[in-house]
Amino acid sequence: MFNVSFRARRGARSRPRFTALAAAAALAVSAGAAACGTSGPAGGGAGGEIRAWTLQGDAVNKVERDGVTAFNKAAGAKVRLETFLNDPYKQKLQVAMGAPNAPDVFFNWGGGHLKQYVDARQVTDLTPEFTKDPAWLGSFLPVVMKTAQLGGRYYGVPERGMQPIVLFYNKDVFAAAGARPPKTWEELLRLVDTFKARKTTPFALAGSQGWTELMWLEYLLDRLGGPARFKAIADGTPGAWRDPAVVRALTMIRQLVDRGAFGTNFASVDYDVGGASTLFAQGKAAMHLMGSWEYATQLGQNPDFIKKKRMGWTAFPSVPGGTGDPRNIVGNPTNFYSVSAASKNKETAIRFLKEAMTSDAYLQGLISVGEVPAVKGLEPKLRGGPDADYTTFVYSMVGSAPEFTQSWDQALTPSVSQALLTNLQKFFLRQIGPEEFTAAMDKVK
Repeated sequence: MFNVSFRARRGARSRPRFTALAAAAALAVSAGAAACGTSGPAGGGAGGEIRAWTLQGDAVNKVERDGVTAFNKAAGAKVRLETFLNDPYKQKLQVAMGAPNAPDVFFNWGGGHLKQYVDARQVTDLTPEFTKDPAWLGSFLPVVMKTAQLGGRYYGVPERGMQPIVLFYNKDVFAAAGARPPKTWEELLRLVDTFKARKTTPFALAGSQGWTELMWLEYLLDRLGGPARFKAIADGTPGAWRDPAVVRALTMIRQLVDRGAFGTNFASVDYDVGGASTLFAQGKAAMHLMGSWEYATQLGQNPDFIKKKRMGWTAFPSVPGGTGDPRNIVGNPTNFYSVSAASKNKETAIRFLKEAMTSDAYLQGLISVGEVPAVKGLEPKLRGGPDADYTTFVYSMVGSAPEFTQSWDQALTPSVSQALLTNLQKFFLRQIGPEEFTAAMDKVK
């Protein structure tokens, strides 16, 4: 996903997977760098310089550059920030990490994206640093840090804000129907019937992009069986895709599709140019299951929807008979900064992560552009910042969650992720059933 500020971004993920950006990968990615400079000399950290790679995004990049400037002044260091577009960045990083020009510090999503570099021994293990300074590790929300923990070791620290998946609802549409946000699956199903009877699509869904449909499977499987079911999938456990909880989650999704929860044209609706979000803001859809960046999307595309407090938000409902904790959430725990194992200035790079990423000025800067940092004790700062009602909701939602499962298309390998999204779109279109879906995924390696 492309990355700009909370007020004008969908978040720092691989969503959406722009075909235009994929084509742009053929360009020299350094052309995507911000005004901070070119990619510099080969050999990260040559001449004492620390090269930090991150994604583009005007508002958050300004905060990052301010943090770099403050650190350089205080530490007498030479950290230089370089920014890239999302998809070209992934390819650029893959090439660079195995070459002499690897960055000293690099942005990543944790989980499966980070694991490939950890397995290749290209990332510095930060566990000894946390052991020496437990207060540093203790300053972050534990549920978020799990995504940067691989094999019991830590390989990154939070660099930007948290992005859980949230159930949004249109207050005007709900008020007109005398309805309340659903707390249980049964209530959700009744709302589907209520809004259909009123000629309103119950849920906006950008079905032309599989990642929007994935959110439903992620939450339902977690509610039914807890995070262990997906962990088995992520670990490649034989038969994990055929788990009865996976089949039941798919069956419940099919129930929604057949009931008309997403309307009849969802396959032609997109997210990138505001299709689903506009339907939702205009009251043509009552609800929208989407990442926390939906708030920023609406603020940018339909500002009155936010400013007139017409959009509401709540947690995904509980599911009867499920063993998963209803406080669990799914989405993007956060984005991380990690240190390259090949850095020639590793000590300074680690110091940069330690001092810059948790400084009061840096955290306040993130909050000022609507980010919700994964740091303990931020409630007072959030209450005094912009969009306080929403940011404190997100912070509380994450802080009280026993588990925060990373979005599957980030946690799984690229080949499995692509097969998952492809099969999921077929499933939503009724081209395959639950058993066919699980059988197809069981064969993917």
